[in-house]
Amino acid sequence: MGQAPQYVSGDPLFVLDEGLRIVTWNAAAEDFTGVAAHEAVGKPCWSVLAGVAEDGAVVCHAGCALAREALKRRACSSQSLLVRTSSGRRRVTVSTIAAGAGHDPQLLHLLRPQPADQSAPSAREVEQLTPRQREVLELLGDGKDAREIAATLGVTVATVRTHIRHILRALRVHTQLAAVVRACPRGS
Repeated sequence: MGQAPQYVSGDPLFVLDEGLRIVTWNAAAEDFTGVAAHEAVGKPCWSVLAGVAEDGAVVCHAGCALAREALKRRACSSQSLLVRTSSGRRRVTVSTIAAGAGHDPQLLHLLRPQPADQSAPSAREVEQLTPRQREVLELLGDGKDAREIAATLGVTVATVRTHIRHILRALRVHTQLAAVVRACPRGS
């Protein structure tokens, strides 16, 4: 019986079997996540990394569409995720590579860490919001929906939705939750 292939990378890298269980976890993955190989190998990848999108939507789960596509040998684009580490969530770009032969398919996940400060908005991004947009953002942060914000501010729901679209564009995010998270000062 041959030896399992060795995967060498300076970036965090791990290999999954067809059931999305980790079969290889390199030293860079240990350093990045704070999870030792013996703690990761044999576990489902989603239970180790718990990857989420910037807006908090769960990305890593048992029914991972990205993994299904890769296992069918379809090209998958890299994606940005926040993954769990021993020091809190960290942003990575994940590249998924299909490998292995027919009855023994494997997926390689190469993680490229991104600088932590990429997620923080610049002062200029926040400053370009109008006072009304800041008001709308604050009310979103209080959990109010567009209808409640419209009633509070005495404007139409359509006007609130327009403000929200401008806020999302200015902060370079895709969801209201991501805008609220992005605009919140760290540590508050």
